[in-house]
Amino acid sequence: MQTLSSVPSLRVRVAVRASWDTQQRLSYNPNAPRKPPKNPNTTPKPKTPPPPALTLTVPTTRTDPSISDLLKRSTVEEIVEPDEFYMGCERWLPSPAKVQKPRSVFNAASLAYIGDCIYELYARRHFLFPPLNIEEYNDRVTAVVRCEAQDALLQKLLSDNYLSEEERNVLRWGKNIGSAKTRTKKRAGAAVYNRASSLETLVGYLYLKNVKRLEEVMLKLGFSTDSSMQFILEEAK
Repeated sequence: MQTLSSVPSLRVRVAVRASWDTQQRLSYNPNAPRKPPKNPNTTPKPKTPPPPALTLTVPTTRTDPSISDLLKRSTVEEIVEPDEFYMGCERWLPSPAKVQKPRSVFNAASLAYIGDCIYELYARRHFLFPPLNIEEYNDRVTAVVRCEAQDALLQKLLSDNYLSEEERNVLRWGKNIGSAKTRTKKRAGAAVYNRASSLETLVGYLYLKNVKRLEEVMLKLGFSTDSSMQFILEEAK
C-alpha cells in the first residue's frame, strides 16, 4: 500500500491572462440615466423638425344635382302602357290591410312609420335599373329619402295643386307629429322635418286606403312605376 509520501509530486502550471481596461471610466453620478450613451464624448444630434404639413384647399361650394334631375330617366324609344304588372308579377307591393278609414284606426306616427318604409321601397326600386354597385345604390337612395328631399318633393305636389282636400288634411295631421330631438331633426330643422313626416304620413295613408292613388302620387313625384320595362325589353331583344 502506497502512502501519500511515496506518490511523486505533480507540478501544475496555471496560465493566468489579465486584461487592462484602457478606457476612462466615468465618475459616479447618482442622477445619471441608467443607460448612458456608449461614447460620452460625442454630442447628441439635434432632432430634425418635422416637415411642414401640407394644406389642401378644397372648394367649399358643392353643386349637388337636384332631386328632379336625380329621379330623371333617359327617354325610352318604345313607349309601354303602364299596367298592374311589374317584372311579370301582378303586384310588387305587399298586400296592405283593408282599412277604409285609416285615421280612425292608426295615429299619424303609425302611418308615417309604414309610409317611411313604402317611400324608401319606391326609391330603391326606382334606382334598381340599370344595375349599379352597392355604394352607388346607397348614395342615390340616401339622397332621395333625406327629409330635405322629401320636403322639396312635397312642395312640388302643393305648388301643382295635385292633392285633394282629404289628402291635404292628412298632411296637416301628419305635420303635428310629436317626436324627440334627433340628429336629423337638428340638421334639417324642425319645419323641414315635420313637413317630411307629413309626406310619409300621406304615403302610409294611401298605402292602406288606395294603392292606385299612391301609384299616381309617386309617379307625380318622379318615381318610375315601370322602371324595369326598358330592362325587360332589352333582355327580350
